[in-house]
Amino acid sequence: MWEQRYGGAAYFYGTEPNDFLRASLPLLSRGAALCLAEGEGRNAVFLAESEYAVSCVDLAEAGVRKTRLLAQRKGVDVAAFVGDLAVFDLGHERWDLVVSIFAHMPPAVRRDLHARVVSSLRPGGMFLLEAYTPDQLTHGTGGPASVDLTMTLAQLREELAPLEMLHGVEVEREVREGSGHSGLGAVVQVIARKRPLAAD
Repeated sequence: MWEQRYGGAAYFYGTEPNDFLRASLPLLSRGAALCLAEGEGRNAVFLAESEYAVSCVDLAEAGVRKTRLLAQRKGVDVAAFVGDLAVFDLGHERWDLVVSIFAHMPPAVRRDLHARVVSSLRPGGMFLLEAYTPDQLTHGTGGPASVDLTMTLAQLREELAPLEMLHGVEVEREVREGSGHSGLGAVVQVIARKRPLAAD
């Protein structure tokens, strides 16, 4: 499905960054960033333009290819990899920022991934996520077709418990991202931080 969705010339979710990511940028830790399930590269390229050292991963070769094209067009460097997040090695204390925008997956995979995200963050590093909640299924404006692939704030608080929750809400907002997301969406938004090391 994703190879077909990303295979055309148009960018399915557009080339502009996610609104929540853009608005949150002044609050986020700087340095090395990893974008999960990055699709065609809009968020990774935005972070690279914002002077992050950016890597990203997506399951679809077509998405990674278009990420590289978009980065080249914008004149920035993005290390884009094809990979399955169920097994992709995020590393240990490697990232200052990890970004997950509408990265929907089965619950067991998601819980394991989020545990690895926690491990992969450096002390003081942050995790930013936006995803659809179960209420999204009544809107028909994009997102997964199964409630099992959505997320709630309560689930995320549990899965990210080692992190300090700086921002966590479930809201309805207009989501207009290419042809893939168009209209009122029911979303959960999270910014969480790994506690810095205590001063000596």
